[in-house]
Amino acid sequence: MVRWHRVITVAGLVLVVVALATAAATLADGGTVLETVLDVFLISAPGLVLLSVGVWLPGTDIDADLHPRIAAWIVGGIAVMVGLIALRAADPDVDVTFTVSTQTASVATGSIVGLAVGVHEARAITHSRTLERQNEELQEKHAVERRNDELEATKAQLERANALLEASNERLEEFAYAASHDLQEPLRMVSSYLQLIERRYADELDEDGREFIEFAVDGADRMRAMIDGLLEYSRVETQGDPFEPVDLEAVLDDVLTDLQLRIEETDAAIARDPLPTVTGDAGQLRQVFQNLLSNALEYSGDDPPRVAVSAAEIDSEWVISVRDEGIGIDPADTDRIFALFQRLHSVEESVGSGIGLAVCKRIVERHGGEIRVDSEPGEGSTFSVAIPRSRTEKPSTDGRSARTPST
Repeated sequence: MVRWHRVITVAGLVLVVVALATAAATLADGGTVLETVLDVFLISAPGLVLLSVGVWLPGTDIDADLHPRIAAWIVGGIAVMVGLIALRAADPDVDVTFTVSTQTASVATGSIVGLAVGVHEARAITHSRTLERQNEELQEKHAVERRNDELEATKAQLERANALLEASNERLEEFAYAASHDLQEPLRMVSSYLQLIERRYADELDEDGREFIEFAVDGADRMRAMIDGLLEYSRVETQGDPFEPVDLEAVLDDVLTDLQLRIEETDAAIARDPLPTVTGDAGQLRQVFQNLLSNALEYSGDDPPRVAVSAAEIDSEWVISVRDEGIGIDPADTDRIFALFQRLHSVEESVGSGIGLAVCKRIVERHGGEIRVDSEPGEGSTFSVAIPRSRTEKPSTDGRSARTPST
């Protein structure tokens, strides 16, 4: 960045040096002292003014980029006076001594007038700029205040929404409690009495009667499974354990042990890559693996199930993938399968309550991650679970203390 006050100072210094050099040349050529003094005054006076201005300007409130304008006004004032002096000097009737004093006064006057005009203009421009900056700052301040007000309003809305969500979770927990205690027992009684009727009066029932009882028992069992699933779904947030380091290798080992009989019955092959240790709820993460692997075995189609479990570190997340070569899913249904009670297949085609993947999604979201599926019909499916490598557990709504685990 050019420091113009220094340029002005250097210009003034150059003029003074030129004045002294000219005086020395005049004396060397046999000029008179009067001629020498005249040259020094004519040339050095503007230089002295520029030197003074160059030293004075940095201490003022005038914007630095206006310093050249002031210098231009000074030089312009001097130039006008020098021109007038030259015209007057051409008059043969002008007295020499009067000419010297007139020239000196004229040069000084031109310098001062140019300086005054330049400083006045520069101060006016600086003042105008200051007002513009103050106006912009005021507008920015008002904009910030408006944004702050909007943020406060948004914060209040979020707090209200959070309060409503917590209240909803509490009501859901209350319903789950009622479902587990008040609804389960009547269902068990209905199912038990239906089975008792089937055993005791089997000889008296015709084929239709036995089929009706079978349908009724099956319906009661499915309803009980749905209530159990809803209870499980509602307790993901409220009944989860505090987060701690979880070895997913050990979790997968336990799940495969539980599914061993089914794996052998279906002649399934499970390929696995090394899995990491993450921060989370071991029981809930085991449930995610259990649901995803069970689905992979269930929807394998006519061929023996082929399943691969892998892990990849992407940015600040661990992405755990469960890939199968089964019947696949229509891409239009990839969001719907994570909703409550959503089934893509009839009860006759597959077992299940339509809650398993919804529970998986809720568990993964509690861990600060997300779950998605990539699939095409007949091409198999890949379920991907992204979990942050390190995070702070959000507080439980049942009053249990949460802690911040380390990885």
